Amino acid sequence: MTIDADARTLPGERVAHYDLLGRRDTDYYAVFADIPDADRAVWDTAKAFADEVGTRMQGEWDAASYPIDLVKRMGELELFTDGIEHDELPYTSPLAAGLVNMEISRHDGSLATALAVQGGLALRTLAFYGSPEQQQRWLKPLADGTVLGAFALTEPDHGSDSVSLETTATLTADGWSLSGTKKWIGNGASGGITFVWARVDNEGGDDHGKVRCFLVEQDTPGYVGTVITGKVSLRGIHQAHIAMDDVRLPADAVLPGTHTFKDASVVLFATRSGVAWSALGHATACYEIARTYATERMQFGKPLAKFQMVQERLAQMLDELTAMQLYCRRLADLESSGGLRPTQASLAKYHNTRAARRVAAIARDLLGGNGILLENGVMQHMADIEAIHTYEGTESVQALLLGRDITGMSAFV
Repeated sequence: MTIDADARTLPGERVAHYDLLGRRDTDYYAVFADIPDADRAVWDTAKAFADEVGTRMQGEWDAASYPIDLVKRMGELELFTDGIEHDELPYTSPLAAGLVNMEISRHDGSLATALAVQGGLALRTLAFYGSPEQQQRWLKPLADGTVLGAFALTEPDHGSDSVSLETTATLTADGWSLSGTKKWIGNGASGGITFVWARVDNEGGDDHGKVRCFLVEQDTPGYVGTVITGKVSLRGIHQAHIAMDDVRLPADAVLPGTHTFKDASVVLFATRSGVAWSALGHATACYEIARTYATERMQFGKPLAKFQMVQERLAQMLDELTAMQLYCRRLADLESSGGLRPTQASLAKYHNTRAARRVAAIARDLLGGNGILLENGVMQHMADIEAIHTYEGTESVQALLLGRDITGMSAFV
């Protein structure tokens, strides 16, 4: 017996095919009905890009292949600026940046992670802390995607405990020497530049023990980035294990605006909002797929949507989704006013990634056996949600940050 590889059916088998991946723009409370025209235009650009990509990312995800051309295309469309205010960058409001993140995530989590790494982490680090000379050389190439950027903070032994980083930067006669390892670094082996956070090892010097950031071109001798294999989440972006052994850098490789770990935290706090938006995008896709499937799938002589249990599950998903939308809209309003506190971003991430997991689980179950097929979308989103639930601070870390803010007492020490 043979299988038709294109149709994924047995010869003679009749299978219903469902258009499950189309955009429905669910907005039950009209949370995004009144957004300004300029923000809507940016959102529409992201939608057009998603339509341009089509279903290609399912194949890339399945093959664990990283489509660099699509990352560069996002740069061409000016989707990387992520609410960063800088004279040399086109301004995108926090709301527009959030909507872009939501839309790309609704389409594919790997591209959304590339968006977060390139714009939210690498470009933001350079814009916040880079010297005029560093910005003159690298800001535009990062913004337009012609050079890929990485943000290297996490280490094999220091994830949540990243403040204890062991990578060292040692002053030399003509600059710096970096040694250490980093892990889970998006774009870290893609041939661009990496912003490496390291602790200064300068016994007796003023900077000894301080945490600073260094701009490292990935072809610098001693820098070795290896793509991490075996992932079952975010398979369409390459993340790297980086080994650095006496990587020699000029004196001006250090970003002059960085002096402590708090500088890295400022970048992470800013991108934490993006994770909340990303979770919303994934959950939106799962809900819309499940709702469409329920209206088209016939069982026992009627659509699944006519069964009480199915309607109740759809209501549960809509409940979660609407709350996520309200969190994100308020988050953007606070950020635009300059009143967003880091723990407010933590609460949004904490709520939204947890809620996205619940929505994805219900959608997977509602699709039955078809829910595990890559072509139907939910399983890919479900796997990718597991990654965003962890990165930019795990659920437990967010809870402890909130707990410290609520009680005034730290559980970290």
